[in-house]
Amino acid sequence: MDDGSDGAAAPAVAVRDVTKRFGDVVAVDGVSVEIAPGEFFSLLGPSGSGKTTMLRMIAGFELPTSGHIELSGTDVTRTPPFDRDVNTVFQDYALFPHMDVVRNVEYGLRVKRVPKAERRSRAEAALAAVRLDGYGGRKPDQLSGGQRQRVALARALVNEPSVLLLDEPLGALDLKLREEMQGELARIQREVGITFVFVTHDQGEALTLSSRVAVFNQGRIEQVDTPRAIYEEPATEFVAGFVGTASVIAGDAARAVLGADGSYSVRPERLRLVRDGDTGGDLRADGEVVEVQYHGDGTRVRVALDAGASVLVEVPNAGDTDVPARGTRVTVGFSRADALAVGGRSA
Repeated sequence: MDDGSDGAAAPAVAVRDVTKRFGDVVAVDGVSVEIAPGEFFSLLGPSGSGKTTMLRMIAGFELPTSGHIELSGTDVTRTPPFDRDVNTVFQDYALFPHMDVVRNVEYGLRVKRVPKAERRSRAEAALAAVRLDGYGGRKPDQLSGGQRQRVALARALVNEPSVLLLDEPLGALDLKLREEMQGELARIQREVGITFVFVTHDQGEALTLSSRVAVFNQGRIEQVDTPRAIYEEPATEFVAGFVGTASVIAGDAARAVLGADGSYSVRPERLRLVRDGDTGGDLRADGEVVEVQYHGDGTRVRVALDAGASVLVEVPNAGDTDVPARGTRVTVGFSRADALAVGGRSA
């Protein structure tokens, strides 16, 4: 497993064989991972996979049942949250409605008894970092959802933590605003240089923002790698199916189509419907269209192969594209190199 450590400095976060049980439920099961200083690191997984519990243990809101957590080389496993050099941004913003924006941002500094002039200048600098100059006198209910999220970010950044923890911070935003805020988060992280640990169930979000991603499933990490490797070289069948969309060809179908044993992952954009005069790659498989899904810029066609597998084919919605209807017999073509065995080898 790639741990992102180059030996030059202690990891910003090190999780050492951590397990968390809630009664008979094992929420996190023997997880180990290292996060390098300055990384944008995402914990990705479905609901109940353990990613949020892991984040809460890094923050100190939950204690591990066993194992250790280190921040910059210091064991903080039993250290209370207020004594850890981290801050957390939550999905619901948790802003004080009776305070204006600048006082919300200053709040942590006031608790630490930072002098008034210093905390005001730091708060204004934090607001500038999130592009909210001039908004300090407004109340939270006078802001949009995206602006409130940026205030929450500024309030966390003003404390200058070594690690910023973000718990599904964009989950309450609509799609367009969420995409805009993804760009803002990436920009802020680059400019401030703080380690970001980001929890999300949104695969696209994780792939877009992260330097590395840890994919969680049932309390364990299935794979830690770069977004490109996670997408193009999934280590397990779960990763192949959860990150993006992939068709898995295995067993008898793999032997019939690929001439090989094992399980192979193929992305929809790597498959094509073979038409007259089109080579379609070096592999062919016949089947029947069983589902057609329109997605704006493309249409996904699900084909039940005669060999036994079911595959999704991405068909671009170009002007001259002829999308077959359900029940149509088709031939699917693809290149052998695009069929990745679980673990990253091509067929």
